[in-house]
Amino acid sequence: MDIFKIIDKFQQIDGDAAGRLEYATRRHFMNKIGSKLASAAIPTAFAAIVNKAFAQSATAVEVLNYALTLEYLEDEFYKAGNAAANLIPASDKAIFTQIGKHETQHVAFLVKALGTKAIPKPTFDFKYGGAFGDVFTNYKTFVTVSSALEDTGVRAYKGQAGALIADPQILEYALQVHSVEARHAAVARRLAATLLGNASMKGWITGKEGAVPAIYAGEDNMTQGGKDLKGLASKSDAAITEAFDEPLTKEAVLAIAGPFIKK
Repeated sequence: MDIFKIIDKFQQIDGDAAGRLEYATRRHFMNKIGSKLASAAIPTAFAAIVNKAFAQSATAVEVLNYALTLEYLEDEFYKAGNAAANLIPASDKAIFTQIGKHETQHVAFLVKALGTKAIPKPTFDFKYGGAFGDVFTNYKTFVTVSSALEDTGVRAYKGQAGALIADPQILEYALQVHSVEARHAAVARRLAATLLGNASMKGWITGKEGAVPAIYAGEDNMTQGGKDLKGLASKSDAAITEAFDEPLTKEAVLAIAGPFIKK
């Protein structure tokens, strides 16, 4: 049974079918106004397809394990944060509960897809060598780190898209996760803006503005597809930088995430 062909048929009738089938609570998560957030499920059939079709693809295995490392990191971070007493205010608890569920599902998917080739979960230092010593006792620090992790994840997935061109089903999955991570990032950035008192910080990135500036290196780039868009008629430079989400190389991502991972 080809799940992707079935979804294609659904999308001929309903263009948002795939989104609702895979992440049924995306809209509820973003709206969250007076509604109960249900768990979003990733069908295990997708993981079985990926495992069967691409288990021997060295590039795909490398990319998936790279993604798994980041998902392990995010999953453990939200588990610890959600379990910490008196950290997350009741008004925001549903947000981080749902984000945590998504990250747990991403880990489960990738582990199943990789099978015996899945790397083991590392041990993490969420204090980042002491830089975030109060990460699970200070909500402002927790949200700052959340924003940093989510924005890094978004750029990390995009950075690997080109390596998966020959593996279209995995690329499709990776871009779907990229979309979910982008929604996480938008919520975390808005929370960070309020907590940090940064009125100019929005759910999207203008230039290289963010809660953790090092993560936004290159986001103010205005050359796309080899064309310099600076000064484009009727569009401000700020709007141009907002229109593109810049990828991060694997090396850059690991440099950012590395201090979280104990050797």
